[in-house]
Amino acid sequence: LQSSGPTALHILFSIDTCRLSPVCVQVQWLMDNYETAEGVSLPRCTLYCHYLLHCQQTKLEPVNAASFGKLIRSVFMGLRTRRLGTRGNSKYHYYGLRIKSNSPLHRLVEDQQHLAMRQQPYSQKQRIKPVQKMEGLTNGMGLGLGHQQGAGLSDISAQVHQYQQFLDASRSLPEFPELKDEGIPLPDGLHPQHVHTYQLIYREHCEAILDVMVNLQFPLVETLWKSFWRFSEGQSSETDTLDLHDESEKRLPKSVLVLLCKYEPILNWARECDNLLYQSLVEILIPDVLRPIPSALTQAIRNFAKILENWLTNAMINIPEEMVRIKIVCAGAFAQTLRRYTSLNHLAQAARAVLQNTAQITQMLSDLNRVDFTNVQEQASWVCGCEDGVVQRLEQDFKLTLQQQNSLEQWAVWLDGVVSQVLKPYTGSPAFPKAAKLFLLKWSFYSSVVIRDLTLRSAASFGSFHLIRLLYDEYMYYLIEHRVAQAKGETPISVMGEVDIQTHTSSGNLIDCVGEEDDETDEDQDMAVPVVVGEESLEPPTKLARTELYNNNNNNTPN
Repeated sequence: LQSSGPTALHILFSIDTCRLSPVCVQVQWLMDNYETAEGVSLPRCTLYCHYLLHCQQTKLEPVNAASFGKLIRSVFMGLRTRRLGTRGNSKYHYYGLRIKSNSPLHRLVEDQQHLAMRQQPYSQKQRIKPVQKMEGLTNGMGLGLGHQQGAGLSDISAQVHQYQQFLDASRSLPEFPELKDEGIPLPDGLHPQHVHTYQLIYREHCEAILDVMVNLQFPLVETLWKSFWRFSEGQSSETDTLDLHDESEKRLPKSVLVLLCKYEPILNWARECDNLLYQSLVEILIPDVLRPIPSALTQAIRNFAKILENWLTNAMINIPEEMVRIKIVCAGAFAQTLRRYTSLNHLAQAARAVLQNTAQITQMLSDLNRVDFTNVQEQASWVCGCEDGVVQRLEQDFKLTLQQQNSLEQWAVWLDGVVSQVLKPYTGSPAFPKAAKLFLLKWSFYSSVVIRDLTLRSAASFGSFHLIRLLYDEYMYYLIEHRVAQAKGETPISVMGEVDIQTHTSSGNLIDCVGEEDDETDEDQDMAVPVVVGEESLEPPTKLARTELYNNNNNNTPN
């Protein structure tokens, strides 16, 4: 490996041209913070994340990972890359590169032991820490929203560690599926190598997203999206001696990228990859929906979920509509899942206090014993058609569990057992998803009848029951969502993001009979209910065209 001294810099620039060049600023930053050495390695995604943070601090517009890689190789001549790590957890590393001993980047890592082990395979459990000030959590946007303003890095590291302990930072990005061309020929202008290159750079892109999310650097996700899709705000870099965006064009020209975004196998592959990515991100940010999460972190996640679809939509300007629709649907399912899981977590913490209050539990039992469950069953059976024995058993189990003053986690086990018991006859059957959804409707309707009875009796514990009902309904939804995904061999994100193209123009069914093999019979069509009321579609925004989504968001800017 050659030295990273002045020789490497002069290969790229002269002193005069370099003085005011943004590219030269980046080169100088690389030389100030990294050096070549034998027998060590640095994860490629880690270095890129360092770079993104540097750009955010210095208000420079970053380039994508591929272009940044070109710059690194120009500065550190002869640098090699290797894939290191255990199978399923491996990552690309720059072999022969390390952080300088006097670099402030050393203070971004979790501890000195992690730094001393740079030459060993990268561990997903030891990720870099963000540089930015914690005002991101204060204003609810996310860690690292503002610039560092004299805050000590040691304090920042401590605060970040405080929040990262609630994450599952050990989770890595799963392997992406093979692309299936399904016999569809490549369009004119595309070659197999283009497809292969797209797969490589998209994998790198997703790994970069995962890394910035683990570091709670939510605003950098928008930066990565803009970089990958070649978003330009009209800023020109023609005065730079080295045009980094041109390097990206050399690897995969924008014209080729546009053609690939119209190729159906690529569209299908992108959908599968995004579902895997977003599912991983959900499990990183909210590994346990019942475990207490700091309110500041919850708010940061919710605000990120609120804005991420706008970010992606804006970043994909001039990208073919087919790809945009797929990307927005997947991102919409991701955002919806984050909102639901954070709401579920909030309900769980509120209900935890109720379940730990002996006086409230005693009052709830007293009020529940006054409910006429025979009358409740008569009212609900006409709609639900539940067997009396099953309902009575659930009633007795519920009262017993309440009487035992079980913890929230024990209640979760009970609810999971109810789902397993009810859906056991449908295990392995094509009717499983429909049976699961129908059970969810029955559960919700039956519990609403019980709540109505408590309301009419002016039960003193109505508020507690209402809170518990909200939590159990939401957690039951969570359980059903995961059971259906497991039965279909998909991720919960993909199940929630399923799109029926005909829903905009055709009618849909309220409920089909459980166990019917044919979902669309003539009788079903006769019972169809329109999905449009007046002029407004009931489809969620994630299923609308990009133009509709963009217009709606502009007209309804979130507070």
